[in-house]
Amino acid sequence: MAGCAGPLRMPAHAGSALAFALVALLAIETPGRAQATGAAEDGTSTMPTEFVGVGAVPPAPPVDAAPAAAAAPNPETTAIPTRLLAAFELPPKEEVVLGPGPVADALSPPDETTPGDPLERTNRGFFKTQSSIDRRFFQPVAKAYQRVVPKPVRSGLRNIIRNLTEPIVFVNDLLQLRPGRALKTLGRFAINSTVGLGGAIDVAEKLDLPYRSNGFGTTLGRWGVGPGPYLYLPLIGPTTLRDLLAGQIDALTLPVGVGFPFNRLDYQLSRTVVSTIDKRAEAEADLQALLSGAADPYATLRSVYLQSREAAIADARGKPLELAPLDDPLLDPADPAADSGAPADAPATDSVPEPLPDPVDGAEDPAEQAPEDPSAAAPMLVGAAPGY
Repeated sequence: MAGCAGPLRMPAHAGSALAFALVALLAIETPGRAQATGAAEDGTSTMPTEFVGVGAVPPAPPVDAAPAAAAAPNPETTAIPTRLLAAFELPPKEEVVLGPGPVADALSPPDETTPGDPLERTNRGFFKTQSSIDRRFFQPVAKAYQRVVPKPVRSGLRNIIRNLTEPIVFVNDLLQLRPGRALKTLGRFAINSTVGLGGAIDVAEKLDLPYRSNGFGTTLGRWGVGPGPYLYLPLIGPTTLRDLLAGQIDALTLPVGVGFPFNRLDYQLSRTVVSTIDKRAEAEADLQALLSGAADPYATLRSVYLQSREAAIADARGKPLELAPLDDPLLDPADPAADSGAPADAPATDSVPEPLPDPVDGAEDPAEQAPEDPSAAAPMLVGAAPGY
């Protein structure tokens, strides 16, 4: 018993054996960890089977390194996803193309011009600018002019200015070889200048001598000069190159041929201001009726102006022109495609405006039954070209 009371001592050979076992265990574990680390980087598991204990997750099978595209798809497994994708696939975007008609013409790109109007893009820009100026300045001034100035005074000023253009009308009547009409123009000028108090009272009209507009532009058209490109200019309105240049000749007739007082600057300015405001005031109702419901106001005004000028020139040639009804505000003589529209015998509807009356309908003598003022059918936003 006394020998067992001392501390328990391990034999020297037992400690050596234990140390040897630990060293062997570490030598086995180190390569396994290195192999497991490399396998983790490759996505595979190479854990030795002797270290898989209870509850451990079995290693994943090795992944084949061959690309997945090499394997042929199974039609049974891919049929359902393909049908699902096709069911949810959006239809291709369709391009909307407008066919011929007013809406397509109104929405046409600005770089597409109408035959006879090669400067349409510039003209539309001027028309838009002039419409804005007219709405903010000329229209209010014209309405104030109507409210402030009594109607007899306005009529008297209009008659005086119009009477001063009778010599221009007379000269162009002679240039168009219309002596009968020239004599009536001369008689009208003589009566109004004397009995009518310098033209303030239109006495000749009561004697069956109505005012008839005429100008050098109509004379050129009567002898075959084409209108040239259509123009819309600020402070002038719709015109053509021929009428614009001819209007300058008309405007210079009295200053150069007669001189004083027509060559004075104060006369020119006062006449231009009064004439412009008066024409704008008188055209208010016509502009509202013509442009308020138009799909394209620019094309409508162009159509009315070109038709009125064409009718005036045809009348000067002694061949009355039957004006086409404006059943479509976008159709005008400058567009040859206008003749290929709806048939003439198509039934009229309530939405179609009434056709313009033919100014020479039933006339025995086209020169005698001409419209009072061919340019009156084309109201201007500001005024007509000089000479009219």
